[in-house]
Amino acid sequence: MLPVRALLRVAIISLFLACCLPATNAAQEKPPAQSQDQATPATPESKPLIDPKEPSVLGELQIIPINSKILHNTRNLRVWLPANYFAPVNRNKHYPVLYMQDGQNLFDEATAVNNEWKFDETVQFLTGSMRIHPMIVVGVDSASDPHQRAIEYLPYPDSLNPHSPGPEELRGKEFSDFVVKEVMPLVQKKYRVAFGQANTGIGGSSYGGTVSLYIALHYPTLFGKALIESPILEVGNGKLMRDAEAAKIFPLKTYIAVGTDEGGDAEISSKLVQDVQELEKILRAKGLGPNRLKVVVDEGAKHDEIAWSKRLQNALLFLYGSDIHLIPAK
Repeated sequence: MLPVRALLRVAIISLFLACCLPATNAAQEKPPAQSQDQATPATPESKPLIDPKEPSVLGELQIIPINSKILHNTRNLRVWLPANYFAPVNRNKHYPVLYMQDGQNLFDEATAVNNEWKFDETVQFLTGSMRIHPMIVVGVDSASDPHQRAIEYLPYPDSLNPHSPGPEELRGKEFSDFVVKEVMPLVQKKYRVAFGQANTGIGGSSYGGTVSLYIALHYPTLFGKALIESPILEVGNGKLMRDAEAAKIFPLKTYIAVGTDEGGDAEISSKLVQDVQELEKILRAKGLGPNRLKVVVDEGAKHDEIAWSKRLQNALLFLYGSDIHLIPAK
């Protein structure tokens, strides 16, 4: 048996060796992570070509899928609900509803293709300041492929666009039926929407504005409000204009706007403005006075969500402001 002092000396030496010398056996059995990193350099994290955008939704936005038997595809509906929709005091309250095209671009910067309309912020501000009644806004997502979007939105070929789908491809009429016969019943079943022409609106921009005008003209008793931004009206070599001339019933209120710098080309931009002014003449001749029709030609405005967002407040005030009987629309 070793004396206590000898045992103490052995323990100290063993501790020293354990702390100062590498654990070669353990290293052989399981190399440290640092050694692996040195042997195989870490692949740097790939950065997306476009930085992801932060979500920007204000309020309650519900996203529900809809499987269309008419279009034979599936897309999302983005249903924005007014503040206090779920409050017990409002459980029997029903709200006006506005159906808008390109739903992914309305509420959220994170889902918008370019920029968002800021529909949520604008409606919240106007209702909070008691300038319009609380309302439900339903965004119907468009096809992600631009060509497929044109196929669904165009009722007639776009003579100004050499890449427009041909007549045999177009499904604008089917899309109109999809909105009326599939989207609206689903929303009416799931949410407390107010019925009737005065409580139902339709709207969109660009080709979305074109198909929204087509829907309003072909389902005239359903929609009391139409919000038409930067529409392409020359489709079908003026067929949509002739539809307006032939119509006998129109929405109770219609807002149409266009910028003077929409086409990136002076000639195209001028043509888009002239077409809107021609449509205004047709509708005025049909008896739509200043209380039923507002047309805005926005100097220098482009064909994008930034321009549509800037005009949105005045559009909603014209369409819905007089309903509240507090602050008249200007």
